[in-house]
Amino acid sequence: MKKPILFLISLGLLVGVVLSACGLNIGPEDPRPNFLIIISDDQRYDTMEYMPKTTELIFDQGVTFPHAYITTPLCCPSRSSILTGMYAHNHGVLENEMKLTMETFVNDLHEAGYYTGLVGKYLNSWDGEARPEFDYWVSYARGETRYYNPRLNINGTWERHTGQYVTDALGNYAQEFLTQASKKNQPYVLILAFNAPHDPATPAKEDQDKLPDLAAYRSPSFNEEDMSDKPAWMIQKPLLTDAEIAELDKFRRDQILTLLSLDRAIERVMGTLTETGTLDETMVFYLSDNGKHWGEHRLTSKNTYFEEAVRVPFAIRYPPLIPNPYTDERVVSNIDIAPTLYELAGLPIPTTVDGLSLAGLFNPEVTWREGVLLEGWPPRGVYSAIHTEQYLYAETVDDIAELYDLKADPYEMNNLADDPAYQEIKEKLKALLDQEIQNSTNP
Repeated sequence: MKKPILFLISLGLLVGVVLSACGLNIGPEDPRPNFLIIISDDQRYDTMEYMPKTTELIFDQGVTFPHAYITTPLCCPSRSSILTGMYAHNHGVLENEMKLTMETFVNDLHEAGYYTGLVGKYLNSWDGEARPEFDYWVSYARGETRYYNPRLNINGTWERHTGQYVTDALGNYAQEFLTQASKKNQPYVLILAFNAPHDPATPAKEDQDKLPDLAAYRSPSFNEEDMSDKPAWMIQKPLLTDAEIAELDKFRRDQILTLLSLDRAIERVMGTLTETGTLDETMVFYLSDNGKHWGEHRLTSKNTYFEEAVRVPFAIRYPPLIPNPYTDERVVSNIDIAPTLYELAGLPIPTTVDGLSLAGLFNPEVTWREGVLLEGWPPRGVYSAIHTEQYLYAETVDDIAELYDLKADPYEMNNLADDPAYQEIKEKLKALLDQEIQNSTNP
């Protein structure tokens, strides 16, 4: 389908930015878009079939990105990259317990006159206390994943929500924020960060007996027997036992069941946008912070460069830029959200940002990236990788290189790094990886 053309930021928008930055009331005519960023937790790219309403209301009404990748597939580093538009080696959050010390797009949009909100998970390293750059704050301590009876900080006051399911509670608070925001003479940005389907993946009581015929997951790479072409830390992993497989099967089922309640919550949130008359004025993002392995290559976690960990569902709904739904095959990433918000809010994109504004995708004259950098640190081996639409090339420190042709080998079973037929491609990807690392090294 033909892609729509990017509109030019109007003079009125620029004037509005200047006035709001000066602390003046910019009035109901402020043309800047609202932003709603919905983030699920540990959701794989291949699970949207269990969220039909979200698919209908966001994916089917906007642009879907099948090649969306998380630069560091671990909760806190990924969310820090969303907030800053930076690779982890630049924002400094390499693992879940590390704190983000840099200001984020929320700080800048707040100063520019946006009404700002956070509902749900902030960062694993944060204690849950309200932050000053947010006008509205509902969160829990660190990376708590309690599904029932959550303890939430509501604008500075801690409350135990006895008898409530966390997905429903967060959805309700998001609706409250959106209702309040619709009555203000300023645009808003809301980060709505659910903890579904993260471990322990406790389904809502009404969903526990659903999908009784869900088939077990057995991809070609499940519990892979021959790992000789993989790095040493993977070769050393034993085959999954029958007991481990049974536990993994139950966990997968529970993860999928938690998506049912998430789907209902998002339907209600989108309904509030419609009821308040702000739906088409709001750019809605949907993505996950990373994926999750279900036994591929004997893996059951994340923080790898394999598809199950780095590839996530990702879509944007915003009729002024995306009047007709379509699928865009180009490579996008979590680091692209921040620069998109800066550009459409009429703010300069900070020089520290590594990502690209997704608004550029809607301009046919814009040259887009060929690949995005993936990177990770212990307890896995230290790795860096480049991911293009078709290929993954990865280097693990003090270990082997890996090259996968995802068109021919979508389950990454055959490492082609030493295949003579792929040496030219390998050299090109290695150069692309080195260039991306060099270009993204901020002083």
